[in-house]
Amino acid sequence: MLYDVIIIGGGPAGICAAIYARRAGRSVLLLERLFVGGQVTTTFEIENYPGFKSINGAKLAMSMEEQARSLDIEIKYDDIVKMSLAGEVKEVETNTEKYEAKSVILAMGAKRRELEIPGEKELMGMGVSYCAVCDGAFFRNKICAVVGGGNTALEDAIYLSKFCQKVYVVHRRDEFRAARDVQEKLLNVENIEPVYDSIPLLIEGKTAVTGLKIKNVKNEEERMLEVSGVFVAVGTVPNTDMISSEIDVDEMGYILSNEDCETNIPGVFCAGDIRRKMLRQIVTAAADGAIAASTIARTMNS
Repeated sequence: MLYDVIIIGGGPAGICAAIYARRAGRSVLLLERLFVGGQVTTTFEIENYPGFKSINGAKLAMSMEEQARSLDIEIKYDDIVKMSLAGEVKEVETNTEKYEAKSVILAMGAKRRELEIPGEKELMGMGVSYCAVCDGAFFRNKICAVVGGGNTALEDAIYLSKFCQKVYVVHRRDEFRAARDVQEKLLNVENIEPVYDSIPLLIEGKTAVTGLKIKNVKNEEERMLEVSGVFVAVGTVPNTDMISSEIDVDEMGYILSNEDCETNIPGVFCAGDIRRKMLRQIVTAAADGAIAASTIARTMNS
């Protein structure tokens, strides 16, 4: 079967693209490696998505999937091994099957960036985590550290404070980068201690995390934080490993596109966190998906 559009990635960008494309009467296949929702499912509380004063990320993702399935959108779970996107007919090959489409929307999102310090890889899953919502409950009544200063880092710390005895937030600058309301919320939590002007040097432990060594960038002073868990939230890396080298990306690997989410290859679009843009949020990912799908529908109608 030749689909009108194949969407790769089941986060808010991919789901919204699928909904818009299907409502425009297009045949749609959505391919997802793990589960619908992407990084949204790892967010405990979302307070900046229109229509909800506050909503759990996993619940929002389930609602998105339910809406997509109500439109009979075909969703398949598989790993992609190869893509051929330059031709008029696009080919996407998974572990089990090969699919063809007139257009492709790349919405694979991004993954958490690593610290790349000693002990991080060795203790991954043994106290080092990139998902507070996934692993926070394992650290009940323990002391943990969050590394980062953006919205995700502060929101992770606030979530962890519900379980942990104490939470350090280690940030390399003298103030956080997160939105002002998130900062104010964090600073009002008694068992959270900000650690400014500091960078992580190494994570200590043999079979489990026992400490995080940090250095103050202003006075060069080093000290060990005695923690049982280290949660990393220092930005993201786009999931562009599998894309064709013919697609233009920036120096960080994010896909370049125009306002219609078109890449440099005709018939290939991108949406969500994988795309170079100023703001990476659920609402902007959903908007990208809607724009990409609407552009495809409009082009096919012309």
